Order: sequence, then structure tokens, then C-alpha cells
Amino acid sequence: MNQPFSILTALCLPVPDIEALIQGRTIAALPRMFIHPGRRFALYPTDSSVSIKAWAKCELCQILDETKPLEILSKLTIWTPKVLKEILQKQQYLFLAYLRVYQLPELQEILVNPNIQEKLGKFVSLSNSLTVSEEKPILNDRTFAQRKRQLEKLEPALHPELEELQSAIASLAISQAAAKQLDDDIKVFLGWSNDKLIKQPDSNLAWINDIAKLGDRSIEKDEGKSNYQAGTDFENIARRSLDFLGFKVEENYKGGAGGLDLFCSQPYPLVCECKAGKSIPDRAVEELDRIGKRHLKENYLQAMRLIIGPGEPTKNLKESAQISKISIINVMTLQKLVEFKAKYPGAINLVELQQYLEPGQIDYKIDEYIDKVEREIKLRSHITQLVKNYLENSGIESAGVEALHGAYFGSHPPQPIKTVEMHEILIELSSPLTGYLGRIKDSNLNSDRFYFLRDLPIN
Repeated sequence: MNQPFSILTALCLPVPDIEALIQGRTIAALPRMFIHPGRRFALYPTDSSVSIKAWAKCELCQILDETKPLEILSKLTIWTPKVLKEILQKQQYLFLAYLRVYQLPELQEILVNPNIQEKLGKFVSLSNSLTVSEEKPILNDRTFAQRKRQLEKLEPALHPELEELQSAIASLAISQAAAKQLDDDIKVFLGWSNDKLIKQPDSNLAWINDIAKLGDRSIEKDEGKSNYQAGTDFENIARRSLDFLGFKVEENYKGGAGGLDLFCSQPYPLVCECKAGKSIPDRAVEELDRIGKRHLKENYLQAMRLIIGPGEPTKNLKESAQISKISIINVMTLQKLVEFKAKYPGAINLVELQQYLEPGQIDYKIDEYIDKVEREIKLRSHITQLVKNYLENSGIESAGVEALHGAYFGSHPPQPIKTVEMHEILIELSSPLTGYLGRIKDSNLNSDRFYFLRDLPIN
């Protein structure tokens, strides 16, 4: 248990340095003197600020000279090679302090020292002592150990391009929500933050909740809309839904009298008829066949065909759909697909989904597809957590496939998998486009090693 204790001194540092330490972008500071490992102190900003946000414990202090590779040191810290060279010209040595930083639960007001700029890189006494504990460090034990080892050995940054991108958008993140989300995601990916990637509700996706409502024409009675307007509203939101799912919806085919409701050209031709109202009329199949052939000619028979509407299709409609090879889904099934896409943006594979578009009513088939993909996501989330727990419990930095596969069967796995399957999933999770794990490649694939980067939450 972490017992609280008092801090009486503070290290004076530039505001950007303190912010970088608090954000987890660096674990290093450049004091003007050697700091003994184990010393604890507040971080005092050398500007007009009158508040302290964090305190630190020195884990290591190195004395470096110009023989060290400053280019690599620069990439592992926040200082340019030019700044490092200027410091060396002034004092011959660099004092590089490795700091384990802890953010204070609330800002602590302090008295401003009028000569604070002269104290840069040095210690000052606090006007009031601070009571702190080591309960919540900015970086967890394993992440800090990784960063410390990397800096000690001057190992090149693993993702320099992402670090440059993060630096470029840092200022935008203050005022722009999208930039902040990207900034947070990059910092978690790079190990600069312990926060899990928790997807916040997106106000731009609120329309998804209206898909099923607009398919049920009965609500239009309260809004005073005509049947035509109700049908147009449903067609518009169905168009938006298919576009959101990843289909290329052609604007040249729009509804109206004699018109084709929706036609998607990519990733495969898909003709869609939208029927708002309490039920789907029996003539819907004949209408789709007639209008589709008129607009698409011989291409109609090569296209997938779909009717979307509320209610239970009649027996005659189901039989007609089987004969004409037309799929029928309930409007709520369309909403489920779109909701799933919003929850897991990369999860729906439209080419794979095509296999489930069989003739007749296929709501159960779409449910099967969603369940299958959800199981695949849960498996990947489980394996990500397995790597994290295995490394933390064993105290090692990376692990091979065989060891992880052995640990998998003792982790209450969601399903049995073979070693080769696990290896494929580990490689997938360590792709730069996913970034949940890191991979140390070997010429022999079986000797690849993996390490944890960030959680894969399922909620």
C-alpha cells in the first residue's frame, strides 16, 4: 500500500518540458546538476504560472558528453540536436534525469519566485509542503521500464513517423475534438498514456437511431407527413446507411415514380428497394424486377438484389423472393449492421457479407454474420489481454508464439485455436494499422516475439 509523504522541494523546468512529462511524451529532464536516484520533488514551471500539476521521483541520472549520439537522444526525448549541442557548449556535460512522474489530484497553488528564470534546472524550496503518494503514476511499471531501457541503450524510436504526427497535431488537440481523439489514440499506441481507447458517443452518428423509426411509416401520422414523404425519408436514410457500410451508392439512380431506389456499384452490384410502412407489399418483388431490368438491362441479373422494410413478409412475398433470388431484411436488421459498423469501424467485410445475402428473408443470416464477427473481435481482445498479462506476470518484455499459445489454454479462452492460427492473429494485431501489439521480427517466423502496446476494448 502506498503511504502518503511530504515533498518540500521542487525542480524548476520549462513549461513545455513539464507538459511533455505529464503527457507521457518523455520520461527525461535536463537538470543543471546530478540528481541522486530515489529523490522526490515537485515539478515547478518557470513561467508566470502559479500552480504545480505533478511531482516526480528520480529513477536514474546519467552524465553524458558530446561522444553520445545526440541524433538518437533527440528522437527519444523532446529536445532537438541543436538544443542539446548548445547545452553541451555551455556546460560540457548533460545531466539526463529519468523521472517517474505522478500527476497531483488537484493543482497546488504556489508563491512565484521573482528570480525563477535563474533557477532553471535547479531546486527551490516550496512555500508549503505537498502531501503525495505513489499510487497513480503517469505511466505503468512495464511501460516506464520499456521507455527507460530504450533511453538507456539509446535504441531508435519504434514509430518515429507517429511521434512526428503527434507533435504536429498537439496544438490542434486543444481546440478540435477530432484532433484530440487522434492525439489520444496515438499516445496510447505509442505507450505515452495508460488510458484505454474508450470510444465516446459520436453526435454525428445520432442518425443511426432513426433508421428503424423511419422505416415504420406509422410514426409519420404524428408528424403530418405524406406517404410519399415518409418513403423518401426512409430511402434517404437507407442510402446513408449503405454508404456508411462502405458501398458505393450511385447518385444517378434515385427513387421516385418509376425510379430505382438504390443502386450500389462497389464492391459488387447491389440493387435495393426500400419499402416504408407497417408491411412489405406482395408486389415488391415484381416491382423490383421490372424497374431493375428497365434501368440496368442485362446487368440486373448479375447484381445482388435486396428489399428492406419493416414487418413480417407474407408467404407469397417469400416465395416470390426465392424464385427471383431477392433477399429481404427487416429495417431493424439494417440498423443492427450500421450500429455494428459504428462500434467497430473496420469489422464489416462487405465481400464476406455477400455470402450471407441469400434469396428469401435473411435477417437470421445477417445475425449469424454479426455474431461471427463479434466472436472474432472478442478472441482478438482476449489475446491482446493475454499478452499484456503474461508479460506483466513473467516480468519479461516480449514473448514468443509457443509460450503465448501455452498460456492461452490456461486463460479461460473463448475457443480453441492452433499455434499457427494464433501466430496469424498476433501478426494481425501488431500491424501498423491496428497497433494493439508490437512485433520483433525474426528471419524464422516461428521465432517472432510480441509485446503489448494498447488494449482492445469491447463494450
